[in-house]
Amino acid sequence: MKILHCCLAAFYIDNYSYQENILPKFHKLQGHDVRILASTETYLDNKKLGYTNSGVYLNENAIEVKRINYIKWLPFRVIKKLRIYVGVKEVLESFEPDIIFIHNTQFASILEIAEYCKKTKNVKVFADSHTDFVNSGKNWVSRNILHRIIYRYFTKRIEPYVIKFFGTLPSRNAFLKNEYKVPSSKIELLELGADDSIYNLEKKKEIRISFCNKHDINPENFIISSGGKIDNRKNIHILLEAFFSAGKPNTTLIIFGEPDDEMAPLINKYRGAKGIVFTGWLNDIEIYNVLLSADLAVFPGTHSVLWEQSVGVGLPCIFKKWEGIQHVNLGNNCIFIENVTIEELTQQLMRLIPKSSLYFEMKKNAAEKGPNHFAYSKIALRAIQGE
Repeated sequence: MKILHCCLAAFYIDNYSYQENILPKFHKLQGHDVRILASTETYLDNKKLGYTNSGVYLNENAIEVKRINYIKWLPFRVIKKLRIYVGVKEVLESFEPDIIFIHNTQFASILEIAEYCKKTKNVKVFADSHTDFVNSGKNWVSRNILHRIIYRYFTKRIEPYVIKFFGTLPSRNAFLKNEYKVPSSKIELLELGADDSIYNLEKKKEIRISFCNKHDINPENFIISSGGKIDNRKNIHILLEAFFSAGKPNTTLIIFGEPDDEMAPLINKYRGAKGIVFTGWLNDIEIYNVLLSADLAVFPGTHSVLWEQSVGVGLPCIFKKWEGIQHVNLGNNCIFIENVTIEELTQQLMRLIPKSSLYFEMKKNAAEKGPNHFAYSKIALRAIQGE
């Protein structure tokens, strides 16, 4: 089948492991003819959002990406919220997709997709949502004007043609229902996941030894992993303090990624400290190598796909507790912390290291349940099924 992934509601970033990258990748691996229609919004230097040029190219998975511009006849500060594009209709009519997968519905050009679907009866439409009140609707105008009027209108216009709306977190399912008024019968959870095409769980021991040799770590140590885009909401600075406070010998903390300008002074003071390894920015394969080398993952701040990736490779985890973001709990494979403080995080670390009976119970449950539940090979199939 021909599948068009529409990434027009926000950024599209090459060489990342966001849902917008991985679902098209797996749909191609599963034998479909896949193309991506995207905005010009992307990350610049892996740190800040910006804009690149429009045009057509093949991405890292040899999938054709067509980036298109906003219209020019409205002020940029307005158009970047409404998101009206040049050329959506032409792409639809030239490609003639069997399936349109819409990544978020907050763009005005979704009305062109609705018109196309009205005329093209056999096309199947699915839409996901990455929107909740943690990452969106943070002020009165955003919540009450953008989301409850404008973006709700866009969503309702495409709704008659959508087979399923997939929230990527339980809280995002609630947002679809309560804020955009999507019927519950059309909403399902489609979790983010782990890219099981680029790692082999049977090689965990070899990967760990290789990683430890590279970074001068004793492979017998208890290894904790954390990282990602390190801003103040990720609480990596609190994890560093708690790790020192726990003071456990034969324990290593691996931090991957780079801090933003605000967090750099707090993070950089630990560079060179005993027991802490900073790897810097890593690509997807290298991140999975870290996770496969670790005994425990700790993410004490806001959610990222690293949560699902860690559970997906069978790691026991510690997470900050967020309302509507507890789907990673598959049955005693993780610990949630209500209030993340140095003292509380230290206490939780000391419950698990050195390897306690609680740790081994968590490890067993994580290994048995995580890889099967969060494998993207299975998630990608679910994303285009259903009536």
